[in-house]
Amino acid sequence: MSAGSTGREAIFQPGDLLNNTYRIEAILGRGGTSEVYRARSEISGRVVALKALRSEFSRNEDYLALMTREEDIREIRHDGIVRYYDNQRTKDGTVYLVMDFVDGPGLDQKLMNGGMSAPDLMIVARRVTEALAAAHHKNIVHRDLSPDNVILRNDDPAEAVIIDFGIAKDTNPGAETIVGNEFAGKYAYAAPEQLNGQADARSDIYSLGALLLSTFRGKPPDPGDNPMEVIKRKALALDTEGVPEPLKTLIDRMTHPDRDLRLQSADAVLELIRNGFEISQPDGLDRTIVVPRPMAKSHPEGRAAREPAAGGRPEIADQSPRTPAKTPASPPKPRPAEPPQSRGRGGLYAVLVALVVAAIAGAGFWMGLGDRSFLSPTYPKADPYSLVAQREDNGTVLAIGNVPSETVLTEITALMSALGGSAELTLASGDISDQWGADIVKLVKIVSELPEWRIVANGNQVRITGLTLDAAEQTRLSQLLSQPDVTTGLQSSAKIELGPRFLTAAMIRPTLRANADCGELDLVNAPATGFANGATILVSGRVASTATQVALTDALNKIKGARSLRLEIEVLNPTLCSIDAALPKAPQGGFDVIFGFGDKPGANPTGRYFVGENPTIDVQIPASVTSGYLYVSALDVSGNVFHLLPNLKREDNSIAALRQGRSGVVTVRMAYGLHEAQGTGKIAFVVDSSALGKTKILVIYAQEQIFGVLRPTTESAASYAGALRNLTKPVASLDSRILTTALK
Repeated sequence: MSAGSTGREAIFQPGDLLNNTYRIEAILGRGGTSEVYRARSEISGRVVALKALRSEFSRNEDYLALMTREEDIREIRHDGIVRYYDNQRTKDGTVYLVMDFVDGPGLDQKLMNGGMSAPDLMIVARRVTEALAAAHHKNIVHRDLSPDNVILRNDDPAEAVIIDFGIAKDTNPGAETIVGNEFAGKYAYAAPEQLNGQADARSDIYSLGALLLSTFRGKPPDPGDNPMEVIKRKALALDTEGVPEPLKTLIDRMTHPDRDLRLQSADAVLELIRNGFEISQPDGLDRTIVVPRPMAKSHPEGRAAREPAAGGRPEIADQSPRTPAKTPASPPKPRPAEPPQSRGRGGLYAVLVALVVAAIAGAGFWMGLGDRSFLSPTYPKADPYSLVAQREDNGTVLAIGNVPSETVLTEITALMSALGGSAELTLASGDISDQWGADIVKLVKIVSELPEWRIVANGNQVRITGLTLDAAEQTRLSQLLSQPDVTTGLQSSAKIELGPRFLTAAMIRPTLRANADCGELDLVNAPATGFANGATILVSGRVASTATQVALTDALNKIKGARSLRLEIEVLNPTLCSIDAALPKAPQGGFDVIFGFGDKPGANPTGRYFVGENPTIDVQIPASVTSGYLYVSALDVSGNVFHLLPNLKREDNSIAALRQGRSGVVTVRMAYGLHEAQGTGKIAFVVDSSALGKTKILVIYAQEQIFGVLRPTTESAASYAGALRNLTKPVASLDSRILTTALK
């Protein structure tokens, strides 16, 4: 112990030689779990970067798996991805990863220095996208692309290199991720779906677009000051006003808030860059969902379909704040699907064909040919055939897209109306199952009561997502939606999350206060925006009993949602807790408590004793303490306090008397071995089974005598707590250590 504290000591120092190979030259960066160094091989002279785990993590299997996983990414071979070599361990157990040293500024430095030009960023975009394509083809998603993770080797945009795959996700079937499926990355650059713990190749595309925009502007994005603000901002398109073409269009296409509407792969991004923005969809990739008609002006958020870029698809632009659309009193009149816009004669021919078909139908009616078979509904074909129905986090309910019949249109419109929302539906035919409409209606009914839900249909493929605050409901819906017969003709996938989406410190602290019976319980490293789904909630502190710990765990489990819970809780006892609450606030003073045995030499560093053993207790006085007074007490589980110093047999507690003329660090015995204490009046203890548990050794140092009278050798915890609360003299320092007694 020490009276003060200094900054964390570095793992390695310049000049250190690791495993007779790597000579440390400089430290490059320090993070929460690791440090990065520049080193040189004594054998080859090659300069490398070393990423070393801090000692407290080097024996943790989770962090070792992280380092091993990062090493495995060496299988990705591309000049735009930092090259990893292998993991090594020093003799003292420190684990480090050897990788290429990339010499040059990071994009974060460029950003802070005013940004980069659009032409240079187009070069960076192409280089980094090529690197991402190499990773994605191996089913590796970076998940943390940001300006500090892209370095320009030799300050050349054409030599951009992605570094730090520490939280990369392997999307191969059955593969494990480094940090699980929870949120990973930086809020400012993360794709909207990453806030829900979802990440795929399209998330990297969004992050790359976001970092290109920030680097161009020379200003990092503002993700928001609270969870709701983060979520709302992520739902909006990025502001690219003033960004010159073609960078503007590239960023717009990469960063659509809906991942189904942004560029679907790194290959698609490269095709857009290489082909002068005349892009076609690569074979084998998911088709982007396209709403086959422009949104009405009354649509929430005032969104309207943008004209697609040349050869591209329609996109959605935010034009006004979100306001719920008015629900029509009756189902809207069916409208035939509008054909997709196209350029040149093809579009004109489509219009002429539609007019001819309409003319023939009208003529048939007026000529008496309008029998039932002739007039049975036939609607223009939609490809892709798509529908989106959802309740957003702000309560807005909307369905928009294709439906195959007036019956389905009426049913879905009525459902949306009952939920306080609206429907913008278009009658269309398509390559869908006969039960498509009935299945969609069934799915809407199943999820309609959730606070948030979304159904995205693309042909016969349907994805259902939702959020509930009820764990039982999550289980029920997840099981129901996973049944193969939940729909007749659709292939569906479902993910129902347990909310809230962000659990803030303000939501958790009332539970901590309600269960605090031994001082304040602390919420460790709570994010400003709250804990996202998949995060770990860490609580530390002390409680008076195991029953309190169980009650605290149960209470937190009820509100934690889809998050892990870790309690670093010390279970004391009511006696120790009552004293803890009464202790004066004072820093540690560097007085060390040393445990030993009365019947044998050597220390007992664990402080753990069994029935029949004879503990000894020594206190070390720091060399810097040469005056004042010392108070040493033992507070046991039975509710008693034993004053080891001063007491009736040992009244002089002055530092001068304890030192007896000695300088430097002085060790003074407080509790003796039985043979030492016999016949002397000195205090000695033998562990018996009547009061097993934790005993707290308390060391108080003050410049003056703090009690008006000499305390009895033994008193109750309540009596001593009262005396501590009534202190009128200041306490200079307070140190303590726990002694534990148990049956063998």
